[in-house]
Amino acid sequence: MAAEGDVDLDLEAEENCTGKPVEKPRKHDSGAADLERVTDYAEEKEISSSDLETAMTVIGDRRSREQKAKQEREKELAKVTIKKEDVELIMSEMEISRGVAERSLREHMGNVVEALVALTN
Repeated sequence: MAAEGDVDLDLEAEENCTGKPVEKPRKHDSGAADLERVTDYAEEKEISSSDLETAMTVIGDRRSREQKAKQEREKELAKVTIKKEDVELIMSEMEISRGVAERSLREHMGNVVEALVALTN
């Protein structure tokens, strides 16, 4: 309790002599400035519609080639003959589904040993 005439000094007050709030030092101002520069650069650079169309065409062509190659690979694997007993053996030994067992056998041209080794690695 302050007596009459005592001056109350509050060192943690947010105001200085002029009555304005004291500005705290900002730690992350440089990050905001960097972000502003990046967005300014991105706004200045325009993407032409022809470049965009070209990029989309390239991506579409690449996807279609990949799908075609995948379909050809599936056709090749479908031609490989496998024995039902081999599929059953791999299913029981590795405790995997029929589809995975068949796929592994087909990828290894019906060779049970190679299919089992590949599944264990």
